[in-house]
Amino acid sequence: LIMGLIQAFTGALSGTFADQWKDILVPADAPATAGVIPAVQKGTNAGRGSNTKGSENIITNGSKIFIPDGYALILLQDNMITGFASQPGGYEFRSDDPNSQSIFAGDGILQLITQSFEKFKFGGIPGAKQNCVFVNMKEIPNNKFGTQSEIYWDDMYINAQVAAMVRGTYTLQITDPITFLKGFVPAAYLTSGKIFDFADMDNDASEQLFTEVVGSLAAAFSAYSNDPARGNRMAKIQGDQMGFAKTLSETVEQNYQWKTGRGLEIIRVAIAAIEYDDDSKALLSDVKKADALSGARGNSFLQQSVARGMEAAGNQGGGAMNMGIMGMGLNAVGNGVAGLQQPVGVAAGMQAQPQAAPAEDPVTKLKQMKELLDAGVITQEEFDAAKAKFLGA
Repeated sequence: LIMGLIQAFTGALSGTFADQWKDILVPADAPATAGVIPAVQKGTNAGRGSNTKGSENIITNGSKIFIPDGYALILLQDNMITGFASQPGGYEFRSDDPNSQSIFAGDGILQLITQSFEKFKFGGIPGAKQNCVFVNMKEIPNNKFGTQSEIYWDDMYINAQVAAMVRGTYTLQITDPITFLKGFVPAAYLTSGKIFDFADMDNDASEQLFTEVVGSLAAAFSAYSNDPARGNRMAKIQGDQMGFAKTLSETVEQNYQWKTGRGLEIIRVAIAAIEYDDDSKALLSDVKKADALSGARGNSFLQQSVARGMEAAGNQGGGAMNMGIMGMGLNAVGNGVAGLQQPVGVAAGMQAQPQAAPAEDPVTKLKQMKELLDAGVITQEEFDAAKAKFLGA
């Protein structure tokens, strides 16, 4: 016996015994985004008795209820929970409440008199309102979120505050159906036979969840991007649905107590887009360049740039001038030319010999400068300054 429910069989609604149930309550047809679904009658009495329709808002003894996989059944009386079951299978309803005792369920004349008395005492209607609903315990998809303006968070990777507009979807799950039903679902959904749909634009409770998720995004982004275990990289967030979902769920729980107060949890998050503002884009670009010029990769790139510059100088003359220009680029990168020129010269077996400086050809020099600029050895500002010098501007 499970809170007034006698289990008749387990598994799907099939088989000889289950097929004998002509009258049975099942969940109403509902979308995958539904959270609470009213029970509806699947069949008719099929001539097995006269009780084809009981009193409104009354579940009579002997009622058959089938619980599909992934759903929980909750029985209510006067909006108070009186029964619960979540194991898939068929159940028969039994209750000692006078209003639930039906003469057509074999309870006898005494129960008929008692039931009639209770009805008339309450103005001709039963003294208690009974009904049952199904709670969807599957992962509920397609819950959209999006910001109408930029949100701000401190980003350790950029080492500054960044701003972006974000949009995406998340899936949630009702992990505690009783807490969800009593702590969050409006009472009207328990008696009106209306489906509680998270995707319903007219569902104020669902709209509240949307607002709370958006309100938690900035804190969740900050917690995720500043987590050393994730390498402090916001770029990873779009490929780490489970990781960010955990961070967002923890943030929502901290701010709004979804799990403890409502029986809800965020399971997965899919970020469709993160659109940074112009200042954040500029910061990201600068940090990417700094990353590219750091460590072994930066040293390799720098050596290749120096080699290309020296080759251009050897082919076109003006080695002293080009070495000076390369020194400017190397200083800009932060390594300094003083410690680089001597090893390069020694490696090439060069001996410093006094020689007359060749005449400077502005066009040739500018070509050489452009090659160094394209190789990344000098900056645009250094190129522009040399150009002005050569042209006498």
